[in-house]
Amino acid sequence: MISQRSRYALKALIRLAKLGRGVARSTRLLAEQEGIPSAFLEQIMIDLKRAGFLASRRGKEGGYFLDVDPAELSLATVMRQIDGPVAPLPCLSRTAYRRCEDCVEESSCALRAILSEAHEAALATLEKRSLAEAIALADLQSSEQGKFGPDVFMGAFI
Repeated sequence: MISQRSRYALKALIRLAKLGRGVARSTRLLAEQEGIPSAFLEQIMIDLKRAGFLASRRGKEGGYFLDVDPAELSLATVMRQIDGPVAPLPCLSRTAYRRCEDCVEESSCALRAILSEAHEAALATLEKRSLAEAIALADLQSSEQGKFGPDVFMGAFI
């Protein structure tokens, strides 16, 4: 399960990506639109800016805006930036490996063997999927479920 902090970061980045690169939104407005506590989101946005994913500007039309190509930013990259390693066990981490404190023999650990398989499958998806792909997939699912509204085909048969 991803952390609430990563989930909020991804929701904010996706919202900004939908607006387009360089279009700014205030933290207050983003928090309101995404149902995120404003003070918590502000801390997350500062971290995302520090990581180089966002930039900001002051003024009436100010706020945070996406400063990277959403097609180039993977979900795993964001999650690592926010939470650190995404592995379920420290011995499976690619970026912060350490032996489990209670481990007798890593090579024969049944827990490591099974979680390794699950982790690799999840990580492969998170590494290859970008913000842009997340948006496209959500849009596709939304259109397939008829969520564009009743007027989407108005006049199509005239």
